[in-house]
Amino acid sequence: MKKIEQVEVTDETGYHILLGETVLVMCANYFYHGDLIGVNEDTIVIKNPSIVYETGSWNDKQYEDKQSMCVDEWHIKKDAIESLGKSNVN
Repeated sequence: MKKIEQVEVTDETGYHILLGETVLVMCANYFYHGDLIGVNEDTIVIKNPSIVYETGSWNDKQYEDKQSMCVDEWHIKKDAIESLGKSNVN
């Protein structure tokens, strides 16, 4: 039988735990890459945003085709997000 022996409880949940991290945001139409700097009920905000048009191999240390959006910040509606996570790619 597998059991959970210890559970760590924090006040931070969901998107908030990734604040300040470089993230990859996978949406229905586009993948966005940038630094997560804001979260509210409806949107997230990424700094220095790029659109990732082609990831290439997931083992690579850079994306095949990542293009800067040439703006400081970008707001993304939460209901468009399919998944989001910390990115190890620059």
